[in-house]
Amino acid sequence: MKKIAIILLIAALFTPLFASPSKEQAADNTDYSTMTLEQLKDAIKTVSSGTLTVATSPDFAPYEFYSIADDGTPALAGFDMSLAKYIADYLGLKLEVIPMDFDGTLMEVQNKNVDLGIAGYSPDPSRAEIMEFSDIYYEGGQSFVTTKANAGKFKSLEDTNKKEYSIAAQVGSIQMDLAAKNSPNADIIALSKVTDIIAELITGKISGAYIETVVAKAYQKNYPDLELVLDVPYESEGSAIGVSKGNLALLEGVNRAIAQALSDGSMNAFVAEANEKATGNIIEGLLN
Repeated sequence: MKKIAIILLIAALFTPLFASPSKEQAADNTDYSTMTLEQLKDAIKTVSSGTLTVATSPDFAPYEFYSIADDGTPALAGFDMSLAKYIADYLGLKLEVIPMDFDGTLMEVQNKNVDLGIAGYSPDPSRAEIMEFSDIYYEGGQSFVTTKANAGKFKSLEDTNKKEYSIAAQVGSIQMDLAAKNSPNADIIALSKVTDIIAELITGKISGAYIETVVAKAYQKNYPDLELVLDVPYESEGSAIGVSKGNLALLEGVNRAIAQALSDGSMNAFVAEANEKATGNIIEGLLN
């Protein structure tokens, strides 16, 4: 017993030398809101030093998509991408954007392989366990979409809740939750890209879909046969940025950048530019 007690005592004496609070615990004890911007920049830790690494899903115009230049060169565009660059510049960081499927953006933020997920996230409480949410940077709504030929079938959300209908939504999205809530008796189809949803709608393979309103309107400009027939109630209207869990210094920096972008008119300019580009030559989805 004495030997055990001595070992435990030695371990207790040396533990402070080797055990230190995790970064998340340290962050919880720091009031980053009182820091100057320069102090905050010094406190921010990123996956890659000096770089802001962002995951996105470029199938969500006008949030994020590829705009095709006159010479055929694709470039990431959309107001999420403009805001990402604004945040990186505000914090004095180089921007690196990694395109992937939407569900992948959630996993990469959760696994802390990226600093931010910027992909039109709704700040759903069920996601709060895997990421921090920024302040809202864009107010939007949710819609049920179908084709003009089928528009007369859906006068209310109750009409979508029939087993003979195939209703689609994007994998891992808030729209999938809305489909499960409002159309539980329908055949709910999970698709990885909004482009896939639109293609299935246009070809008549599905009856309808849940899509964010501004995104549906962007697609409607290129696919006039689409019809936004129903507004879908949702408590957390608006979009937020996903920040790696526990990185409260970065969260503070992101929120300050969002506040400035909203107050100086930059965000309105980003949205206007994205909506204009979304009507041009674009690619929605991952490149080969």
